[in-house]
Amino acid sequence: MKVKISEIKANSKNPRIIKDDKFKKLVQSIREFPEMLEKRPLVCFTDIDGKYVVLGGNMRLKASQEVGLKELPIVLADDWTQEQRDEFLIKDNVGFGEWDWDQLANEWDADKLDEWGLDVPNFDTEPIGDDLIGDEKNKPATLKITFKSPEQLQKAEIDIQELLDRKYEGAYFSVSAGEL
Repeated sequence: MKVKISEIKANSKNPRIIKDDKFKKLVQSIREFPEMLEKRPLVCFTDIDGKYVVLGGNMRLKASQEVGLKELPIVLADDWTQEQRDEFLIKDNVGFGEWDWDQLANEWDADKLDEWGLDVPNFDTEPIGDDLIGDEKNKPATLKITFKSPEQLQKAEIDIQELLDRKYEGAYFSVSAGEL
């Protein structure tokens, strides 16, 4: 169903944020391809005041407001318990998958991927493999972090990427499942 954007409000419990360049890319994405919202509606519940509170799509709501959209498609989750709503709020924002960089490099246009909001590393200039090992003065400064399990590493990847994006422009990280 479609509702007036003025009837939708962001979820104050949403722990995810979007800033600067990533927000601009999301705004541009919605401006250029608003039909995408029809296939990926906001997930909401109705609060006691009759407003629709976003469970999934808080950043899309914010970007849609910036674009000036008047209506948005939503799906209601009024039949969910509060625990289910809380669980969805977190799970909807967890990134379980990984990008296949070889496939992206060989089968996709890097400029289009960047335009669509994917942060594509510049593999030509980033050190890899042996370049990351050693103490020669001309090598980039690196940091090695060891995790107890693959699951712990997977959870940390999202936090590390967000930190790098937010505070350390041009920094990147690579992941391996053992010594390089």
